[in-house]
Amino acid sequence: MLMSPYKTVETEEKSSDIVWHQASVSHIERVESNGHRPAVLWFTGLSGSGKSTLANAVDKMLHDIGCKTYLLDGDNVRHGLNGDLGFSDQDRIENIRRIGEVSKLFVDAGQLVSTAFISPFQADRELVRNQLKAGEFVEIFIDTPISICELRDPKGLYKKARAGEIKNFTGIDSAYELPVSAEIHIKTAEQSVEACAKQVIDYLKSYGYLKAVSS
Repeated sequence: MLMSPYKTVETEEKSSDIVWHQASVSHIERVESNGHRPAVLWFTGLSGSGKSTLANAVDKMLHDIGCKTYLLDGDNVRHGLNGDLGFSDQDRIENIRRIGEVSKLFVDAGQLVSTAFISPFQADRELVRNQLKAGEFVEIFIDTPISICELRDPKGLYKKARAGEIKNFTGIDSAYELPVSAEIHIKTAEQSVEACAKQVIDYLKSYGYLKAVSS
């Protein structure tokens, strides 16, 4: 696995005396107040596969039944928190590391946080999973053939990548490693957005994430 280019001896020395501050309101109290189990809903797939569209649909459905939610979208996060990162393998790794840390904070707050990122490397997705407790990471593989993604191409990125105008583009000249144990496997080319979103909601209901909220 590639190492983050941002970890240095200097930052390690600065971090050596930092101690986790215990909040007065506990994680359990926040979960009980929200009325449902927290988790990271990790949408992964190629550009144009439908990650953001589906994550938005799921977020809206959850909000409408009273869940405390938030959506972290790849483009939105790169406007601020990760605005200093490019698209090299090293920067992609750091991008996902930071998102994993932010997602953990939302889980600590007892929320259902959806993340829509290509997150192309299996090791990085597993790193985030392993930083959370069992059941707090739900990997959702948006399995859409690259031919369909290119036909959609909402931002014209595949066209630019094929023309050599964009380098390190996932699926063209940068690898996408398929999930090996995703909790939810969705094929957007075969179903409507509503049906795909319902597949996620049905999983959450079946595994007890939503039993304390109205449905």
